[in-house]
Amino acid sequence: MFGKFLSSRVDTDVEKINNILVRGVEDVFVKESLRKRLLSGKKLRIKFGVDPTGSRIHIGRAVPLRKLKKFQDLGHQIVFIIGDFTAQIGDPSDKLEKRPGLTYAQVKENISTYRQQIGKILNLSKTEFHFNSKWLHTLNFQKISELSEMFSVSQMLERRNFKDRYLKGEEISVREFLYPLIQGYDSVMVKADVEIGGFDQLFNLKAGRVIQKKYGFPEQDVLTVSMLSGTDGRKMSTTWGNVINITDTPSDMFGKVMSVSDDLIEQYFLLCTDIGAEEIKEIGESIRNHRVNPKDHKVRLAKEIVSIYHGEKEAKKAEEGFFRVFKDGAIPNDAPKVSVGKGVNLVDILVGQGIVSSKTEGRRLIEDGAVYDMVTSRKINDVNEKIFQNLILKVGKKRFIKISIK
Repeated sequence: MFGKFLSSRVDTDVEKINNILVRGVEDVFVKESLRKRLLSGKKLRIKFGVDPTGSRIHIGRAVPLRKLKKFQDLGHQIVFIIGDFTAQIGDPSDKLEKRPGLTYAQVKENISTYRQQIGKILNLSKTEFHFNSKWLHTLNFQKISELSEMFSVSQMLERRNFKDRYLKGEEISVREFLYPLIQGYDSVMVKADVEIGGFDQLFNLKAGRVIQKKYGFPEQDVLTVSMLSGTDGRKMSTTWGNVINITDTPSDMFGKVMSVSDDLIEQYFLLCTDIGAEEIKEIGESIRNHRVNPKDHKVRLAKEIVSIYHGEKEAKKAEEGFFRVFKDGAIPNDAPKVSVGKGVNLVDILVGQGIVSSKTEGRRLIEDGAVYDMVTSRKINDVNEKIFQNLILKVGKKRFIKISIK
C-alpha cells in the first residue's frame, strides 16, 4: 500500500521546524516528541482527514492543508483520508446540535472535484490518498465493540458540545459517540506518526493515540491549528455561507476578503498567507494604533490570498476590477455567465453557479433585498422568482452574474 511513496531526503532545518510547530498552532500533543521526530531526519507519515460535507473547500479548511504543505516541503509523507464513510455518520465536533449524516450519493457528488481543489495547495504526486470506507465497511460488530470498550460514556460527556447538550436535555445519539473511535481507527490503518486537524478535532485526534496503543502501534503526535473566522466573524462554515472558497473566481475572492472586518485582518494574514510573523504583528499594531487605514492592509491581504490560488496576474486584475466596480459601478470582466431555459428558479441558478453556497443563503439574500437586477433596476424580492428574460444580477455587495435565456 505504501511502497511507491518511499525515498527523498527529509529537511531538518531548525527554523523551519520551529515555524511549523508555532505558526497558527493551537496545541501540539506531545510537542517535544514531535520536535524530536522532526529533527531525527526520519520520514514521518502525516495524516489528515476531511469529511466531504460540501463540494467546495474554503480557506478555513485550507489552514490545515497549508500546514500539511509545510510538512510536505520538508520531505514528509502526507496521508490524506477522504472520509466517505465517516461523512455518512456525521462528525459532532464543535457542534451544539445533532449533525445529520449524508447519503452515499451526496458524498460521491461532493468528492468529485476534491483532488483538483487539494492540488491547489499540496503536491498531489507526493500525496497518498485513501477513502476510509475501504476498511470501515468491513468492520463487524465485534470489532466495533472492542473499539467502544476503550472509552467510557463519562469521557464522551466531558466534551464541551456533548456536555452542553446533555445538560439541556437534548438528544445525543450513540452514533455520535462512535465517530472519534472510527477516526482513531483510521490512524491504525494508515500507520500515522502525526495527525493534524482543527482545534475542534482535539478529542478525536487524541482518540487515535488511545486506539493505536491498544493495537500495539506507536502513538501518533497531534498538532491542532487555529480556526479561521468567517466573513461575518463566526467560525467559517459552509452551512452559514460565511466562506471564501478556494475555487471562487479571483474577483469574488478579492471582494469577499475586502468585506472581512478590520479586526480579522491580522488573523487572516497569519493563517491564510506566507507573510512573516513579525511583519504581521506590525500590521496588527498599525491598525490598533490607527497609523494606517485598515483598507490598505486589506487590499494587500486580498491580493496575497488571490495570488496563492490564482496567481499574481489574476490578483492584480481582481484588484483593478474591484475598484472599477465600486468606484464606477462597472460589472467585473470575469463575472460568471450562464444560459438557461425559461422558467428556471433563480435560487437554483445562484446555487448551481456557486454565487451562493446554499438555497438557504440565496433565499435569505433575496428576502433581505440584496439581489438587484441591473438591467431593469429593480430589487428581486420573491424567493420563488423564475427567470424569463436576460438579467445582470448584483448579489450582495460584490457578486455578479449574467443570465441569458436560451
